[in-house]
Amino acid sequence: MSHNQEYSIKNLEQKLEFLYKKYNCRKYVHPDPLEFLYNYNELQDREIAGIIASSLAYGRVAQILKSVSHVLDIMGKSPAEFVRNASVKSLDEQFKGFKHRFATGAHISAMLMGAKKIIQEYGSLYECFLSCMNKNDNTIIPGLVVFSEKLSACGEPGHLVPLPQKGSACKRMNLFLRWMVRKDEVDPGGWEEISCKKLIIPLDVHMYNISLKLGLTKRKQANMKTALEITSGFTKLVPHDPVKYDFALTRFGIRDDISYENLDELL
Repeated sequence: MSHNQEYSIKNLEQKLEFLYKKYNCRKYVHPDPLEFLYNYNELQDREIAGIIASSLAYGRVAQILKSVSHVLDIMGKSPAEFVRNASVKSLDEQFKGFKHRFATGAHISAMLMGAKKIIQEYGSLYECFLSCMNKNDNTIIPGLVVFSEKLSACGEPGHLVPLPQKGSACKRMNLFLRWMVRKDEVDPGGWEEISCKKLIIPLDVHMYNISLKLGLTKRKQANMKTALEITSGFTKLVPHDPVKYDFALTRFGIRDDISYENLDELL
């Protein structure tokens, strides 16, 4: 690495660290489906709430929050207990008529029945994901492939459960994993035996455009290859935690009071 490259990386790291310290706090979470996870103290409840909140995290943010709230209200105080007691019939009745853009109640029911089967077999989503991984895996992708298949084993959840082997960037699943694996003022964590350094950046249009600005990719499509390239760029800055800056950077474009112009000024 040349001296100029070292300076460039150090300079970018200092700017991103400034953004992290400024925006990576609870007061900047809303409107973000992550906020629903704070309602649950038990890890098994939080991971079920997380898989719901992340799977519906597409489209207009106001509709995302409305849809997630609707589903979690039906599930009651303990989403994990709700799933353990669920049946195909009860889920079909409770989520009949549900619609979130392309997702229907049938998709939600299929995903939750997949979650129930996982809980019956492994005890929790966490224990399942751990069993899907190998300690020598460089990223969470091998574990994510198996986990997604298990979550889809009881029906057709549609795009709520993306399959990484098909090239999808799996933004929402990587978002879920960020919430569950990382622990700081914003991310609640709990999946302690999975290393943050194996996480992949949750790549959506916002993060893709920001990554282009930062020079972390020149690729034309926001797919898994691009997500891995961007993650590799962040790994040079924070080897142990490449998705550290994801929350702070994605405030630009999500919150009305923080615009892309503000990001240009800071970077």
